[in-house]
Amino acid sequence: MRIRDIQAIGLIGATPEGGWSSELRPEDSVHTLVVVDTDEGPRGLGSVFTNVALVRAALAVMEPLWRGENALEPERVSEKLHQNTFWMGRGGSLTHAISGVDIALWDLLGQATGQPVGRLLGGRYRERAQPYASILMTEPQPLAERIRALRERGFRAVKIGWGPFGRRDAATDEAIVRAARDAIGDDGMLMVDAGGSDAFWPNGYAWALRTADMLAAYAVAWFEEPLSPDALEDFAALRRASRVPISGGETLTRRQAFTPWLTRGAFDIVQPDVTKVGGLSEERRIGWMAQEHGVRFIPHGWNTAVGLAADLQLASAFPTTDLVEYIDGSPYVDDIVAAPWSLDADGLLAIPARPGLGTTLDWEKVEKYADT
Repeated sequence: MRIRDIQAIGLIGATPEGGWSSELRPEDSVHTLVVVDTDEGPRGLGSVFTNVALVRAALAVMEPLWRGENALEPERVSEKLHQNTFWMGRGGSLTHAISGVDIALWDLLGQATGQPVGRLLGGRYRERAQPYASILMTEPQPLAERIRALRERGFRAVKIGWGPFGRRDAATDEAIVRAARDAIGDDGMLMVDAGGSDAFWPNGYAWALRTADMLAAYAVAWFEEPLSPDALEDFAALRRASRVPISGGETLTRRQAFTPWLTRGAFDIVQPDVTKVGGLSEERRIGWMAQEHGVRFIPHGWNTAVGLAADLQLASAFPTTDLVEYIDGSPYVDDIVAAPWSLDADGLLAIPARPGLGTTLDWEKVEKYADT
């Protein structure tokens, strides 16, 4: 089975807010689907967390490397793309695009072998995973109302991020967290994402340590991106001093970029994004490295239904990865699938056991959001 063509489909018209200082508009392109067509008919699906124009340009640059390649050898083909593009900007848009190709090739391998991708990645440790609803912070009262609604829908874990947190004053920060804890309840899991990868993040180590102390009083499960994404030494110092676990890594790409962060002890929880780091092949290796360094591996997942499907397959293949991030309210997650995602009575998502990623898209819905 050979790669005949690769298409990139930008999703626009309903792009969810990202919390960034330069806020996303519905018509902005930041989520791209990748479709790998083969000479024997089957198609593989992938996803990339970046602008569709960048993905198309990257695919065009790499076309001599992927066209005609074996579609059933994702790790070899992806490594070929990495190794032959060092001098064209490794770690950036090319790596992002390779992510989508790699995910799609694993999907094809699963279809060809009749196995779910998680089993091909090493085996299924679980059949279900707990999704945590990932939402942006607002003022305390509307935030609490939204979290209560999520609880009513069955979510038992919620991550709140960005918004005014860390951008106004300490009293606002605590009021937001207090409201969120009251709304989720003592038995609910609450995570806080400061969004330190925002442009011109104003806070440093002293702020992060004071804030971590405040979060500990509200039993926050982890403190995500409390510092700018290049502050390696401060992350390592914060992890040693903080009373709550420190997480991060969503802006890093390629396994080599994660090595200094893991060896220096910068994270309690590492959060690579499968739609950015190089796909399932690369993220599996990052997960293995995390295990060797005693760091918990929980994928970052602010992407699409295809990205969520890939994260679920990853969660099945790692013994301690039992959580997946779920963007609440994104049509690119909820609206484009043929069968809606559904929480069970325990608030868990079933990990698809069908061949490949195990997720089928509703192509009429995809067309509604496609940029073409």
